[in-house]
Amino acid sequence: MGKIQLPLQTMSLIAGFMVWVILSSLMPYIKEDIALTATQTAWVTAVPVILGSLLRIPIGFWTNRFGARWVFFISFVLLLFPVFYISIADTFFDLIIGGLFVGIGGAIFSVGVTSLPKYYPKEKHGFINGIYGAGNIGTAFTSFLAPVIANNVGWQNTVRFYLILMAAFAVINFLFGDRNEQKVITSLTEQIKKVYNNTTLWFLSLFYFITFGSFVAFTVFLPNFLVNQFGLEKVDAGFRTAGFIVLATLLRPIGGWLGDKFNPYIVLVFVFFGLTFGGFLLSFQLNIALFTVGCLLVAACAGLGNGTIFKLVPFYFTKEAGIVNGVVAAMGGLGGFFPPLILTTLYNWTGHYAIGFMSLSEFSLASLIIVLAMYYQGKQKEAAP
Repeated sequence: MGKIQLPLQTMSLIAGFMVWVILSSLMPYIKEDIALTATQTAWVTAVPVILGSLLRIPIGFWTNRFGARWVFFISFVLLLFPVFYISIADTFFDLIIGGLFVGIGGAIFSVGVTSLPKYYPKEKHGFINGIYGAGNIGTAFTSFLAPVIANNVGWQNTVRFYLILMAAFAVINFLFGDRNEQKVITSLTEQIKKVYNNTTLWFLSLFYFITFGSFVAFTVFLPNFLVNQFGLEKVDAGFRTAGFIVLATLLRPIGGWLGDKFNPYIVLVFVFFGLTFGGFLLSFQLNIALFTVGCLLVAACAGLGNGTIFKLVPFYFTKEAGIVNGVVAAMGGLGGFFPPLILTTLYNWTGHYAIGFMSLSEFSLASLIIVLAMYYQGKQKEAAP
């Protein structure tokens, strides 16, 4: 039963992430039927990230306590309701309510990073979590396929296809999930007390806030942005967004593997140096070619960073891995919530997005400095007699 958990949980994450970005992927179509301002559009695309982030903390805890089988099953059953509600939405408020609860699809990320390390030795945790994290590819499937399907059957029927997907994965997890997964029964309050004042937890959270946050932010922001800013066709914008996601996703297992083979902090030095330059390049936004180069650089660095950071979590935390995975994952999700709103607000104030993209560069530079400090601190401890 243990052997099938990696493919089963990775496929479940793909399904969850597919539904998580359904609103942002179909936004150019939704706007044709539901009148939305630029600010309302930003809120609708960002709001799934709220529950998708905050729920990661209790879901990591519940996975330790009840096992991945039950958490996945219940999550997919619950997702049926907001997916159906979005398919009949006809107001801004409907989209906000449905989008908030469809965030459950993003929250289930905490299940695998908590459950799967139980089946493998520590020296493989980076690579295993990297493979599981490649379930991010679900966002690419939706970004690529949803606009194509919507062109033929409309966005409402496209959303309804996801009801079949959610029901199928609820059944699959109920039947094939591990009924005998090792449980960790520790009170949530006790775990939080043990870790909340640990600076390493908050540094890892900052790093993931930047890497996974930029992945999520670009995923939900790009489809509508490329149509409005560069005048691309909706399907073309979807293809380009899918390309961003695929690159970031494919490099995530490589980031985990590099974290296993080498000092993870060295990998993160290259990650945050690349993100610093990528954000700087995007702030100029001279043409679609330069913008594409900047986006692909961000995708590559974000993917490598996402895989490397979760190698560090079980290295520093063992009994509290569930809650720490949840906190770090939640901060990563929140990192994807704020940028679309900030970018839209800054555009309304200044008429361009340069300051928003430059903030990515500056936050990445600050993270680079912290990574270097942690690396040299670790070296000093090794050298101490």
